[in-house]
Amino acid sequence: MPDPLWNVAIVGPGGVGGLIGAVLARAGHRVMFVARPETVDALTTGGLTVHSGKFGDFQVPATATARLSGPVDACVLAVKATALDAALERVPAGALGDGLVLPLLNGVEHLPLLRTRFPAAQVVAGAIRVETTRVAPGRIEHTSPFSGIEVASDTAPGERVEALAAQFRRAGLDVTVRDDETAVLWDKLAFLAPLALLTTAAGAPAGTIRTQWRETLEAVVGEIASVATAAGAPVDPATILGMFDRVPAGMKSSMQRDAEAGRATELDAIGTAVLRAADRYGLTTPVTARLVDELSTRESARLAE
Repeated sequence: MPDPLWNVAIVGPGGVGGLIGAVLARAGHRVMFVARPETVDALTTGGLTVHSGKFGDFQVPATATARLSGPVDACVLAVKATALDAALERVPAGALGDGLVLPLLNGVEHLPLLRTRFPAAQVVAGAIRVETTRVAPGRIEHTSPFSGIEVASDTAPGERVEALAAQFRRAGLDVTVRDDETAVLWDKLAFLAPLALLTTAAGAPAGTIRTQWRETLEAVVGEIASVATAAGAPVDPATILGMFDRVPAGMKSSMQRDAEAGRATELDAIGTAVLRAADRYGLTTPVTARLVDELSTRESARLAE
């Protein structure tokens, strides 16, 4: 007999949170979206509409609030790293009960922060590989043919992590449970950082990067793989390049989209975090450092306008 349906909070109903929450809601789970007041109004009025080649086109009604007030079985944090502090103000630690916290954030540095705010035994590391965009409040465009989620935890009981994965799988989400949370986070960053830094620097999609920027791509992948390996998550550069060669040619990174829209990007969580780790392990990453410096200069000038 399947487990009872869960109460799930989705903090940040953007591209990732909106997609996951809508899929879970369609499967019957009780989903509460936690968002800014204007987004709460839009979701409450119009629900969520998803356009996806993988999950189909569908609409679900949405329940939303500006602040979580009751216990849940799981709380998915699906905000940009730049919005994490503000999002956590909407999730009082006491409101969770004993619910699991699953951050699907970019980067590798957020888990210690979450384990100071919530009990460590409730925090699960997660990574999602997907291209999905909130084109308007309550409207999600899922454009990649994949949406894989990986989870692991060095602090939460294994049976609870497995239960979370099982519930998400029943809803139709692709979830893999792994043994090593460090590997989960760095495996993603080893692919995401080159994609984000280079597509944003070039103002071009993945197809252009893997052809016209190939030498730089290989250098950045090699540098970041060496940092990941030093951090305890051995990464094969050839595997990352193979993944890069298989993604849709038109794929853009979220950092690129943010830069194009004039928004603050996740450069610190994605790029500068690699440099901080390299410094800790005594590694040099000159090509990555140059890209981060160029993008930081551009962003400072853009935001100052």
